[in-house]
Amino acid sequence: MLRFNTSSFKLGPKTRWGAGLGAIAGIGVAAAMVAGGAQSQEAAPPPPTVTVARPLVQDVAEWTEHTGRFVASADVEVRPRVSGYLQQVHFREGQVVRQGDLLFTIDAAPFRAAADRARADVAQAEALRARAESEFARAQTLLSLDAISQEEFEARRETAAQAAAAKLAAEAALRTSQLDFEYAHIRAPITGRISDAHVHAGNLVRAGESVLTRIVSLDPIHFEFSAPESLLAAASTNPQTGERHVLLQLEGEGEFSHQGRIDFIDNAVDPQTGTIRGRAVFANNGQFTPGQFGRVRIIAPDAAPSVLVPEVAVAADQTHRYVLVLNDENVVQYQAVELGPRAGDGLRVVRTGLDGDERVVINGLQRAFPGSTVTPQPGEVTFTSQPAREG
Repeated sequence: MLRFNTSSFKLGPKTRWGAGLGAIAGIGVAAAMVAGGAQSQEAAPPPPTVTVARPLVQDVAEWTEHTGRFVASADVEVRPRVSGYLQQVHFREGQVVRQGDLLFTIDAAPFRAAADRARADVAQAEALRARAESEFARAQTLLSLDAISQEEFEARRETAAQAAAAKLAAEAALRTSQLDFEYAHIRAPITGRISDAHVHAGNLVRAGESVLTRIVSLDPIHFEFSAPESLLAAASTNPQTGERHVLLQLEGEGEFSHQGRIDFIDNAVDPQTGTIRGRAVFANNGQFTPGQFGRVRIIAPDAAPSVLVPEVAVAADQTHRYVLVLNDENVVQYQAVELGPRAGDGLRVVRTGLDGDERVVINGLQRAFPGSTVTPQPGEVTFTSQPAREG
């Protein structure tokens, strides 16, 4: 077995000095570490500051917007009611015409001649009727004197009846020829804007076949759109007239400045879209044109109490819309919400999830997360009186 004599191992002065320095250095490092830990604890940042406010509970009239287009309230194809050669066009293409304005003239000479002939036929029939009536009256006298037979009396009575019927037929033929003469002058059936002339003077037109032009009625004008049936039924109603009012915005306009009324709701819901076709009517002084697009706003008739929060306070994850609220210890909590329409200036109706007593984070969401502690700074939710809209 090997043995070591520890007494023979002695530290020299330099070795003892180095060992002392090492011990001192170790103590210094340990002290520095303790001091650094204390400084780290003392420099821990305070909880982040966020702005919180209680939701606003306010009566809000909800509304929705729907895209649609204008259509003419009446659209008429002008066709001739008699055949003949078109003689003259009396309108300027594209102008507004009034009901009864003369539009076209068909050569009326044949119809004038037919009327004159029918008038002569009436005069002839009247003469024959008068003679037959006179003969019948004389036959009655002769029969009472037994001067004629009963058979001859019946014959004269039948002749008088035939003459009266012939006169009625002649008068009917005269009226028909007069109508044909009148129909040769084609007039506007409605008031509206007329299209161009599809047939020009000199062409042969046929009764009921040739389309001469087209007139659309523009005042009032219709606006067709589709919306959920419940919204159309609940549109705001004028208490004096019972009419359901809507507002309209044209493309490029900032406001819904045109007021109209719903005059028609279809009788069936579209099974593919779940909507029903509606129609509003607007007065038109020239700013609306058939085919033009716009947006119609349907306003609910009554305002209802609603919980409102700023839209900037609402966030979304993969499954829910949510807001962040603080408990009594200022700890952030996740609160799922169901949103309703927009309301006021930058506010959103909350249908479920909040009752109005919560402290909701409305600014600084990026500095708060569920489970963290924050420093609340009081804020306020303000409301401008506007209807609420879906979106």
